Order: sequence, then C-alpha cells, then structure tokens
Amino acid sequence: MEENKQTSDRTPAPTILVIFGASGDLTARKLVPALYNLGCENLLPEHFHLIGYGRSSMTDDAFRDSMKKAVSEYSRSPFKDDLWNRLSPNFSYHAGPYDDLDSFRALSEKIKEIEDSKDVDFQCLFYVSTPPGVFKPILENLGNSGLARRHRRTAFASKVVVEKPFGRDLETACELNAVITRRFEESQVFRIDHYLGKETVQSLLAQRFSNVIFEPVWNRHHVSCVQITVAEDLGVGSRGGYYDRSGALRDMVQNHVMQLLALTAMEPPSSLDPEAIRDEKVKALKAIRPLDLEGDDTDVVRARYRAGLVNGDKAIGYLEEEGIPEDSITETFAALRLSLDNWRWKGVPFYLRSGKRMARKVSEVAVLFRRPPAILFSEGDRFNVSPNCLVLRIQPDEGVTLTLNSKTPGIETRLQPVELSFGYETTFQSNTPEAYERLILDAMNGDGTLFIRGDETETSWGIFSPVLQRWAEDGSKGMESYTAGTFGPLAADKLLLRDGHEWRLQAG
Repeated sequence: MEENKQTSDRTPAPTILVIFGASGDLTARKLVPALYNLGCENLLPEHFHLIGYGRSSMTDDAFRDSMKKAVSEYSRSPFKDDLWNRLSPNFSYHAGPYDDLDSFRALSEKIKEIEDSKDVDFQCLFYVSTPPGVFKPILENLGNSGLARRHRRTAFASKVVVEKPFGRDLETACELNAVITRRFEESQVFRIDHYLGKETVQSLLAQRFSNVIFEPVWNRHHVSCVQITVAEDLGVGSRGGYYDRSGALRDMVQNHVMQLLALTAMEPPSSLDPEAIRDEKVKALKAIRPLDLEGDDTDVVRARYRAGLVNGDKAIGYLEEEGIPEDSITETFAALRLSLDNWRWKGVPFYLRSGKRMARKVSEVAVLFRRPPAILFSEGDRFNVSPNCLVLRIQPDEGVTLTLNSKTPGIETRLQPVELSFGYETTFQSNTPEAYERLILDAMNGDGTLFIRGDETETSWGIFSPVLQRWAEDGSKGMESYTAGTFGPLAADKLLLRDGHEWRLQAG
C-alpha cells in the first residue's frame, strides 16, 4: 500500500476513528463537534473515516443525520454545508454488542475494506466513550480480534482513548490497567482527562517555565500556600443515579483537581517530551504525604448541599434530587489539605476543593506568596499590604491574574492591592478551541503529553482509596452540610484557619 506522510506537524496520518458509545451524550455534545471544528481548521487528515459503534441498530444515513444535528447545535464553529458534505460521506455506523467477539471481527473486516478501497494504510484510533462497566469487554475484544495489534510498532499502530472514570479505587484501577497492558503497549494508550485540554491548564507549564520571574520563587521559600478550586453551580440534575455511585472525590478531585496539582507542583522536565513531563507529574504525586484521617486535625472534609439559592434561583437539597436514595452517604463537596515531602514544597500546604451547587462556576489555581517583612509598610490600616497572588483562571473566563500592592493617589503614602490581568478571549481575540479538539488531535498524532499514564492514575488512586474506604466504614458520620449557593461548609474554612490561611474565594 501507498505510504502516507503527514502533511504538517499537526496533521495526522490517515485515520479511522471508531467511537464506542456512538449514540451517547459525549459523542453528540463534544466528540463529533470537535472533529467538525478540526475540519474547519484543516487539521483532519486527508484520509479520515469515522465509525460509530453502538448496541442499537442504526443506518449510516440515520447516524449522519444525528451527527449533523449535534454539530449544528454544539459546534463552536458555524455550520457549513460544503464542509459537512465533504466529511459526512466518510461517517458510518456499526451495530453490535460490546462483549461479542464476532462483532469486533466484523468491525475489523469493515476497517480492512476501507483501507483496500483507498489503497492507503490507516491508523485506527479506538475511542471508548461508554459506561465503565463495559470498558473491560471492549478492550479484551480489541485484543482478541487483532484490532489492537494492527500495524504495531509503526507510525500506523492502533491507539485507544479511554474516558474517565478510570477505576473506582486503587484496586479497580490496577485491574483496568492490567487489562489494557495485556492488549496494548503504553505508547498506544491515551487515558483522557478533558481538563488537560483547556488552554489555561496547558498554559501552566508556559507560565512557569518560560517566565524567569516565576520559576525562581515557585518554592517553599516564597509560596505560603496553593489553593485549587473547581466549583460548579449546578446540582446533579438527571445524573443523580450515576453521581450517587461516584461523589465529588471520585468525580472531580481524583482526576481533574489532581492533574492541576501535578502540573503546579512538578519539577522542571528535562524536555517537552511527553514522557519527561509525565515522569515529573508522577514524582510530584508520589511526594504527597498520606492524608491524616483521624481526630479534629483531619486533612479531609466532606459535605453535601442542602436547599438554598443559586444565582437567585431556589435550589433543592441533594437528598431531594431525583434518583438519590434517602440513606445516601455520597458527598457533593470535598476539601483536602495535602503536603508534599520534597525539597521544593516542604511545609507548603496545597488546599483542594470541589463541589456542586456552589456560589458560582469557577475553576482556578491560586498561588499565594508570602507577605513581605513588616518593616517599611506596617502601620495598621494605612498600609493595606496583601500577599502577592498568581491566579490561573481555567473557567469560565480563561486567563491569568497577578495581585500586586500599589500606592494610591494622594499626598499620603497609602497602599492597596491591584490586579494585573489578561483574558485569553480579549488578548488573543480568538475562538478558543474546545478541550476535546486538542486532545483528539494529539491522540491521532500519538502525543501523550496531555494524557494520563497508567502509573500516574494508580498513584493518584493510592492517595484517595484510604479516604474512600474510611468514608464507607463511617457511613454518614462526619458528613458536613452547606447551603446551596455558598462555597462550602464552615469545616472547609477551618481546614485552612488551622494553618493561618483562608480561602481566596470566600464562603458565603
């Protein structure tokens, strides 16, 4: 067959993308709109084919129609008939169970027919966008059918993308990794966390290592604490049944929040090579001290929301939500104090919190620096000296803010904090790509920088599995509550006050 070369650094080799769970919400809202937007940017390969795999029967035309509706509704780029007419003929649907080997063999034949018709070698990217209960049979059948081994150790080797949740605890994460490594080499595996595709998250490395003013002070000598907040103003909605089996710690903290911590705390990598970066992330996670779960000085707070007002609208409590059992012990909020036992961060607390039905939707990393010595500007209220603070805003307004102290206009010398700020939208005046666009493109190109390695997810679960086990044993004992429309319970404030700190974004 004709050997195809990539036409640019960002244009992948000829690709057949197979989405398992093609009739699901993620496919419609994120994956196919992301593919369409990549097409708008001329970043899809010349030879590209999408196969939607699902358990329900559907014709190719019906699949195309449903994807057209999804693109029209959810794409950030305006719908263009000419582009769609070029892309959609290469969309097809394949129906079959996830646990049926013959269906995967039929899929393999379909892929070979596409290759033969184009007389071109294709790489296959298998995207597992299904409930976690069928991850294992899909991965096993990709191996047993030979699909995992196609063009192995060549530029056209098969790749697999696995959505979260990647296990429910350390034991199940290890089991899933074992299934994967029996069928795929680690270089073929892309464990996805869409937070890593957000512009500001990617910018963390750039802010740290391309600006000489930051890296010299990014350590215990100058930083007093780091605060990471991932807050949602929405409740569980129609996802109550799923969410009650998960909770805030599993749903957000173990993955999204810990990725933010790893990028903030890691040592400088030797290069921008994906493995060099992921090596340093794992080292940072391994430096985290086991959490103290005993007594009044515990490192962990859990809570769930009760009725309140969110953005001026009444919100019911978690136990009144649809699908939530009366005896639920699931948390909708988690706050933690983590300590890293390494040279850079010894003695610097990392405070993490995430929850639903909070005051507003906001995700940020805040690095709070130590106060200057009280020598020159220390006379009470006259000098309102605040600690310098660097905030990386991940959503909803992506950007960076740096808080400094400045003299106010007037005859007397008075100080007040001021902010230097930039937003991606206003500064770069661009329609920022969605996270899935970057991540799908990187997976097609075999770039694992923004994906999670197997040892990384196991290390993260190793931190939180003891917490989950303890909560399961305690039942509702120790469960705090907070009013919907606030930033969490009082216990989360006390977590910081013990160290002489307070949340940058205050509860209330």
